[in-house]
Amino acid sequence: MAASRKLPSVDTALLVPLRGKRLAVGLSGGIDSVVLLHVLCALQPQFRYRLSAVHVNHGISPNARGWEKFCSVFCRDLEVPLTIRKIKVVKQRKGLEAAARDARREALSKLSVDAIALAHHLDDQAETVLLNLLRGAGIEGASGMAAQSRLGKKLLLRPLLCVTRAEITAYAAEHQLGWVEDESNRDTALTRNFLRREVGPVLESRFPRWRESLARAARHLAKERGEPTRQFRKFLESRGLKAPSESRLAEMLKQAAAGRGAIKHDGVTLRFYRGKVFSGKEKKPSRFKPKTWNGESRLSLPDLGGELRFKRVRGQGIDAQLKPLQVRLRSGGERLKLDARRTHRTLKNLFQEAGIPPWERERLPLLYRGEELVWAPGLGVDVKFLAASRADGLMPEWNAF
Repeated sequence: MAASRKLPSVDTALLVPLRGKRLAVGLSGGIDSVVLLHVLCALQPQFRYRLSAVHVNHGISPNARGWEKFCSVFCRDLEVPLTIRKIKVVKQRKGLEAAARDARREALSKLSVDAIALAHHLDDQAETVLLNLLRGAGIEGASGMAAQSRLGKKLLLRPLLCVTRAEITAYAAEHQLGWVEDESNRDTALTRNFLRREVGPVLESRFPRWRESLARAARHLAKERGEPTRQFRKFLESRGLKAPSESRLAEMLKQAAAGRGAIKHDGVTLRFYRGKVFSGKEKKPSRFKPKTWNGESRLSLPDLGGELRFKRVRGQGIDAQLKPLQVRLRSGGERLKLDARRTHRTLKNLFQEAGIPPWERERLPLLYRGEELVWAPGLGVDVKFLAASRADGLMPEWNAF
């Protein structure tokens, strides 16, 4: 508790939902992450989360082994479990920093925890906003980093986002904490270091609170962003996908508004239909040959990416005597009668009413008796082939893998 009072701006509201949950701190060994782990260790009895730390060894610096050893000793002294992840960073066109960041996020995403806490603070936020603005990132970039977001299914928390670098340094001195220094932080050839070491002091001479002002502006902009943009960003984030550029985002939202089309992003294909977004990896469809069903409770259809399951029910589903049946795909013009009081209707119209996306319809397994359509996934059984009210029936269900 004493530790938390030395950093009054720590966002403890982020910790309230973590009772009994697994919380890992990203520990680089630098002063920011050291202070964050120390603070969260002190707050653990109050918020009752299960605390651990994770150190990602990029192997880039010649001092990487020393940083790893420091983190091990620090966690041992705090009696906090430590996980060490060694990663291989492959330099790409976007640069070594970006490649290391991507590899680090990939390593963090594989942790068996509920939430991950990162040590970004107010100065980092201000520098991020300024850097994004200079790069022309638009409103999204000017909104900076979120205090709470997601990395796949995990919560991503930044409890120090309103804490200044000066406060962190003072806290470390007060508690006599050691830390390691990354020699690359002195390299002003790196853009962020240039802003921090060259531009920041000049701004401070004229605008002493420029960091707080930029961070406050970022919070306001985050609230003012349009709902479609916010929701779409959240959708991408929830699936662990990278944030697109402003122009790319505009194109995605245009496609979404039109309710049609597909766009490739970060290794997946995003499709839009009736105001909803669907994501999946692009796969070349396997050729499907008609398959016979002879009454099995399960019929595997790997070429379609799933299996048919049949549940025995009374007075519902397909007449249990109707076998064998054949599994085929659409060829066009199929009709189904789902209500005895209505005429046959085309699958196209029925699929549209059911809200089944067009790209899924062509790969759905249909059950036929001869040339007559018996059943279609998401729609039901043709009345002609329904089980009698007191007879045994089989209810099909399509389960995609």
